[in-house]
Amino acid sequence: MSTNLFLFGTLCHLPLLRIVLGRDPDAQDATLRDFAAYWVQDQPFPMITAEPGGQAQGILLQGLSQEDLDRIVFYEAGFDYDLVPVQVAATGASHPAVMFQCKEGRWPRGAAWSLADWAARWGAISEGAARDVMARRNTHSSAQIAGMLPFFRARAWAQELSATPAPQTLRNPMTIQDVQILPDNRPAYNGFFNMEPFTLRYRHFNGGFSKDLPRECFMAFDVALLLPYDPVLDLVLFVEQLRYGPIKRGDPAPWILEPVAGLVDAGESPEQAAQREADEEAGLKNLRLEKMVAGYSSPGYSTEFYHCYLGQADLSDLAPQGHGGIAAENEDIRTHVLSFSRAMELLDSGEINAAPLAMMLLWLARHRDRLRRAAEAVG
Repeated sequence: MSTNLFLFGTLCHLPLLRIVLGRDPDAQDATLRDFAAYWVQDQPFPMITAEPGGQAQGILLQGLSQEDLDRIVFYEAGFDYDLVPVQVAATGASHPAVMFQCKEGRWPRGAAWSLADWAARWGAISEGAARDVMARRNTHSSAQIAGMLPFFRARAWAQELSATPAPQTLRNPMTIQDVQILPDNRPAYNGFFNMEPFTLRYRHFNGGFSKDLPRECFMAFDVALLLPYDPVLDLVLFVEQLRYGPIKRGDPAPWILEPVAGLVDAGESPEQAAQREADEEAGLKNLRLEKMVAGYSSPGYSTEFYHCYLGQADLSDLAPQGHGGIAAENEDIRTHVLSFSRAMELLDSGEINAAPLAMMLLWLARHRDRLRRAAEAVG
């Protein structure tokens, strides 16, 4: 049994549809009368509503197999749509079809939908996220995929943030063009995180090429890290929480002192992520940010990339210890406000054993006099 499907939103972007279907789509332009498409407010996808006199533009896929439909339904499950029957116009005729429509009141309506605007901002991100979704079709439920979709988008967004490399003044002038990625059929691990196998050959400093090297890479995210600092009172704030890496390493004390930190969400700048995390984890708003460093956490095997900021703040009203985090995200975070000198004592004793916090404190040690002089001049 075959199915006709009318698509009005993101899957009208054929590169995305190709990923979801796993093949080249055979689509034709179509119109659904007395309906109109709108952005879902504050979301990177649309909704469709009945609107007398309206015309929703889209595409019609005719004669889809059950496998085709199952793939599309699995992908669309993360958007909480239902399949409903419609009659659409295409190629000068009317065709019975089904389309995805959200439940009444499920999403707040935004502005009129624009596929071109969506593709310019969200097309590449959605393609990357779709690859993550479809790789889990046989291992995860639709409900699980719905919860993971924001993280898939964040991982795809990190690929876009990586497009501008660091300077190459001391480093050699070689680029990714001097690396050959070869076919590799080993299975990947696709859970909340990805472990991706690949085989490469790369150019040596002497001009020759390496042998074929099978490797694996931990496909992580870009992370914004923030060290709040009060230059008037010479106070810093950092957080304490349970961490899973120390547990699996065998550390008997797996609660770790760290900077405020969180993933850079899709479409969000690292600066915006740092401000958001400051509010969520420490209740701090509108910090004056200064970029510290940016770099890979473990470039030998992970894509994880840190964007580190100092956040100048007034910490005078905060207690030495407080509580932060989002309960819905299973965060149980304790905040610490302490003097810079005490923080350096903890660094020297080894109690601060998270390298990012140590790095950021050492950056602050280098720039502290400048920051305090500037604060005194303003005050």
